Amino acid sequence: MKVCMLADLELPDHVSFVRATAGFTADTVPVGLLKAHRVAAGNWGLLRVIAGTVTFVLEETGESRELHPGDAQVIEPDTAHHVEPDADAVFVVEFHR
Repeated sequence: MKVCMLADLELPDHVSFVRATAGFTADTVPVGLLKAHRVAAGNWGLLRVIAGTVTFVLEETGESRELHPGDAQVIEPDTAHHVEPDADAVFVVEFHR
């Protein structure tokens, strides 16, 4: 059984909040987030689920984590990933540098 390490990731102490996206739903999520993409080098992401369920998937390993309202997922710089929102999902992505 593979242990999920995604839940253990934390933002480094030295990064600061830069901006956040508007809330995305299954209907408004940009197509680019549904396929492999990366946060730019030197930047960190933080996916926050407001409603529904969003699955976060690492491309390299296939490791995934199902996120529910109140959950957050740290996204490391330059790491390929994608999201899979359910029909009721609402989520935002924060960027930190």
